[in-house]
Amino acid sequence: MEDIHIEGSKNSFIMPSVDFVAATGECSICGESFLEEPGKFYAPLIDWIRNYAETKKKLTFTFKLSYFNTSTSKWVLAIIAEIKKMKSSGIETVVNWYYHVDDVDMRDDVSDYVCDTGMDINLVPFDE
Repeated sequence: MEDIHIEGSKNSFIMPSVDFVAATGECSICGESFLEEPGKFYAPLIDWIRNYAETKKKLTFTFKLSYFNTSTSKWVLAIIAEIKKMKSSGIETVVNWYYHVDDVDMRDDVSDYVCDTGMDINLVPFDE
């Protein structure tokens, strides 16, 4: 299984940084996501998570998104739902969501994901 590393960019669209490490199960999506076609970006990440689930090893997932648009939101929810499937099958999972302490909207969005999926998500405020 190959790692995924994508360096974020802010060219014609805004793309987050991605680091998925197969050897450790450490995964992160950071930055901003304002993609014209988010499915092309996020579908391979969901496929990677599905393939990783077959290893039955622990997955630790970190979100540190400062902004994402509505079309990205659907894909973030799909990622969380996929991780929830892993957890439901007995695989150890941890999801951490870092948000700026003043970003009440982001905290509320994550709370909605918890309600929608039933997934435990650790909200981690930061102040930079």
